[in-house]
Amino acid sequence: MNFDSRQLRQVLGAFPTGVTVVTTLDSAGKPYGVTANSFSSVSLDPPLILWSQSMTSSSHPAFRDAERFVVNIMADDQVHVANQFAKSGDDKFCGVPVRPGLGGVPVIDGSAAHLECVKVAAYPGGDHIVFIGRVEHIERARRDSLAFGDGRYKVTFAHDLGGHVSSPEGAASLPALEAVRMASAALPQICEEIGQRTLGLAVWGNHGPTIVRWEPSRQPVSPSLQAGVVVSLTQSATGRAFAAFMDPGATASAVARELETRAMSGEPDDGHLATRIAEARAHGIARSVGEAPSLRHQVIVNAFSAPVFDASGQMVLALSTTCRADLLAPDWDGPVPTALLQAARKLSARLGHVPQG
Repeated sequence: MNFDSRQLRQVLGAFPTGVTVVTTLDSAGKPYGVTANSFSSVSLDPPLILWSQSMTSSSHPAFRDAERFVVNIMADDQVHVANQFAKSGDDKFCGVPVRPGLGGVPVIDGSAAHLECVKVAAYPGGDHIVFIGRVEHIERARRDSLAFGDGRYKVTFAHDLGGHVSSPEGAASLPALEAVRMASAALPQICEEIGQRTLGLAVWGNHGPTIVRWEPSRQPVSPSLQAGVVVSLTQSATGRAFAAFMDPGATASAVARELETRAMSGEPDDGHLATRIAEARAHGIARSVGEAPSLRHQVIVNAFSAPVFDASGQMVLALSTTCRADLLAPDWDGPVPTALLQAARKLSARLGHVPQG
């Protein structure tokens, strides 16, 4: 083989799965449970499913000898449950609400779904045993499922969001709220792609560019991150992105008001905004370079903001990152703005946007 187990694990991580906790009882009535993503359907008629378990697992003898098991499919708010059953120990059920299913096997409350099964076969598969179960009872809750891929938990959402279009011709834009939902689900991955720097999601609100969500990172720019903050159209990277890429009919009056206010306070623009907008359009991404400590963050920061477009070509979102200037170079073609722009373009494509030219 030209690969090792670590490389194989990385490749398998490219296939996201759901997350389950499989439960059973031993002959003395003691409950056991283990987190597994090796669950799959086998047959609809008869109704068969499978999952596999390492033979070195401390709970393997219980599952090997048990006649029944329950596959509990984790909901997206049950990460703590999945983590608890993924660890070794005798107190896995501590604090986890359960109820008895068929044969008394524990069913975990709050799961997205569960399948109660009779074990009908077990087959060796390398260092694992594959268990086949015949499904006898099922339940489905109105809850979204937890996912796992690339070594971390993820959330699931409909790819088309009920309104995906392949081209903007004659098609209405996706509702902004649906676009925000899709972008929110992608934020953790984008945060990783830009090097775990502070990442914000902004929309055009009643009072201008508004941050609606921050994605936590290992390099937070400051503890002063709040959702619902309206940022400057002329001074912030986020604002400049909207000024550069949004329909001028929606932004022109707001830009004029802010420039007038700044002039009255002794800070005339002198054409700087026009230059910044031209630069943003040339590079496809907006930028602000700090020269003095930010009033909000109390440190000098640099920031970039990339536009996200819908199927009709309208800007609907901005992906923005802000970071201490010593940790984020202002170069237009640096790795952070490059990755941020690529992420914004991927989101635009998912929203049905087709770049012109």
